[in-house]
Amino acid sequence: MNKKVSMMALASAMTVMAACAAPTAAPSGSTGSSGAAGSAGACSAAKATKPMPSGTARLVIGTGGTGGVFYPYGSGIARILQEKMPNTQATGEVTGGSVDNMKLLNKGDADIAMSTADSAYEASQGIGVYKDVGKVPACTIANLYVSFVHIVALEESGIGKVEDMKGKRISVGSAGSSTEVAADRVLEAAGLDGKKDIKREALSVAESVNAMKDKKLDAFFWVGGLPTAGITDLVNTPGLKVKFVDGAQYVDKIVAKYGPLYSKFSLPKGVYKGFDQDIPGMGIGNVLLVHESMNEQFAYNITKTIFENLPDVQKVHSEARSLTAQGASVGSSLPYHPGAIKYFKEKGVLK
Repeated sequence: MNKKVSMMALASAMTVMAACAAPTAAPSGSTGSSGAAGSAGACSAAKATKPMPSGTARLVIGTGGTGGVFYPYGSGIARILQEKMPNTQATGEVTGGSVDNMKLLNKGDADIAMSTADSAYEASQGIGVYKDVGKVPACTIANLYVSFVHIVALEESGIGKVEDMKGKRISVGSAGSSTEVAADRVLEAAGLDGKKDIKREALSVAESVNAMKDKKLDAFFWVGGLPTAGITDLVNTPGLKVKFVDGAQYVDKIVAKYGPLYSKFSLPKGVYKGFDQDIPGMGIGNVLLVHESMNEQFAYNITKTIFENLPDVQKVHSEARSLTAQGASVGSSLPYHPGAIKYFKEKGVLK
């Protein structure tokens, strides 16, 4: 291997990832074993040619920032792999999130990557922020959970809908992140040019939270699981009043242009203190990926270790509580690795 670099989602919502009909020729039939295996040879046993690791296997999982969900979730999986999978050392690496992870996976600097489904699909096609990288040959190990597109505004900002962001100080997420991609698509659906119509900032969720505490931002976007630690911290800040902007009204326009990688998905009441009603919004699925060349038996071992120790996995973060083999085996935006398919078939969740 190359040198390594450093609340529960509604399970039914994951099925929106089952077939992506975006204008960019998204895959049809990536929901299970037959679809995964039949996608023009993608993620086939013939491509899983990397030898099994000799001696101690060292795994790097690309996660995300410390204020989000990917980091604790991915680090928890790393700990379980290290404890339960013989001769394995595993680490969850702090990264910029999905885009970083896909690029690290492509270079061999990460062995497992966490990604939003839209970013994973664009990586597989070499489009969007991946134009300079080319197609990333990634395969799914598991479909994990649905992220909520948080659109957070200061109460005093006068922002009641995304259209009100014109001329305001808005963070769209870290440069090149999946949050930035989603933010630009929401802004576009609201009739705004994300490059020209707002005072654009490119901050991580932790940076956005701190800037809003200092009232240096009017609003920010963040794609993350529920709850996200940074958002919890923000809403609990004394003397600061924030609101969540309804993102559901923009989903239809986004889906019409980019395909059903996105769905209407509400923020359940009570996830964040002081918000006692469901908040309509947009959801994006999240997937666990490996390189297509990963040895089939090795990918099988990883998948088996995760799901044979599911009670431990479900304790790593509230978003992991809804993880099941059945839900994980369908609905990804990318085909499944043959090693994962082998396990899910043995488990009886795939035919």
